[in-house]
Amino acid sequence: MKRKKRTAIFQWLIIALLIFIVLFPLYLVVINAFKPHADIVTNPISFPKSAFLDNFSKAWRTAGFSRGFFNSIRLVVTTALIVLAASAFAGYALGTKRFTGKGLLLSYFLLAMTIPVQLFLFPLYGVFAKLDLIGNIYAVSFVIAAINMPLAVMLMRTFFVGVPMQLEESAMLDGANTRQILFQIIFPCVKPGFITVAVIVILNAWNEYLISSTFLQGEKNFTATLGYLSLNGGSVTFDQGMKMAGSLIIVIPILIFFLSLQRYVVDGLTAGSVKE
Repeated sequence: MKRKKRTAIFQWLIIALLIFIVLFPLYLVVINAFKPHADIVTNPISFPKSAFLDNFSKAWRTAGFSRGFFNSIRLVVTTALIVLAASAFAGYALGTKRFTGKGLLLSYFLLAMTIPVQLFLFPLYGVFAKLDLIGNIYAVSFVIAAINMPLAVMLMRTFFVGVPMQLEESAMLDGANTRQILFQIIFPCVKPGFITVAVIVILNAWNEYLISSTFLQGEKNFTATLGYLSLNGGSVTFDQGMKMAGSLIIVIPILIFFLSLQRYVVDGLTAGSVKE
């Protein structure tokens, strides 16, 4: 009995240590966002003496967050719509239909998830330059959508596998056409899958840096992420308080978004994982 108790205590200590490792950097960001640079240098782990809000206004202006958030929203929404539309139809076909080459397609999507995007940067940049698409947010959203597509298709497929095909057969016997079957019967059955894929894609697109920094050149095309990273240069390089405030500005919206939909994501992944 004592041995089990010691094991339980040890496990809780390990969990507490991991929680501390994860939350301590966030603690530093939050408290230092409300402190002037001099106080941060003096004691970075102390609580602020008073709420120094100038960091937030300075970070907002310097990083151009007004423009950056607008660009990020355009990029994220366009990417999510592309991925949801394409993965829904692809996942439906791969999960419910039998056709020649289905196994090859599944292998292709599985393989595509392992290929690093860095391999395609040079040819992609050449195509974008020739088509004069450098700085085009909507064109970049197609690239980010393509990167997220393999995972999204495989996730959607697992949800469609669990939909009873008797529903489709009954609807066909009742005279429903393909559009009615898909949009009124099949797609509503996999609503958790749509939510799961949407959250994953939105998080990836919001935090995306490599593709955005390569193809969205010019400050007017900067996303919020690129705007924040611009704080690392120029005369404001050493203003740590402003950097911390900027990181909070960019993290809080996506954190609230994720926490508000976390339950649906967990339920969706759990439901989809047992439907093969």
